[in-house]
Amino acid sequence: MATKPTIARIWRGRTRRDIADIYEPYMRAEGIPPLQKVALGVQLFREDRDQETWFTTISYWPNIDAMTAFTKGEPTKVHHLDRDTELLIELPERIEIHRILIDDQNLR
Repeated sequence: MATKPTIARIWRGRTRRDIADIYEPYMRAEGIPPLQKVALGVQLFREDRDQETWFTTISYWPNIDAMTAFTKGEPTKVHHLDRDTELLIELPERIEIHRILIDDQNLR
């Protein structure tokens, strides 16, 4: 039986609209693979607005201990990628940690 996630870890960052097509493949290559190795699941979202683009990464974890082991300490601490200073409008200051109350993924 597969382990079900009980925790969602959410990161949000934004770029200028004109460099979103640079940041997206960078996130796919540098930000997502480390999560894919250890999290139960990972999603990357992109929202294009007029002047900026928001990226949201959600990773799913069986418990806080597993997430803390991945972050090597405080799970809410942001671990910036090498080019985040260059590509993001501002460096995100926090990670959101949510308990999953309902997990119904039967998409119709």
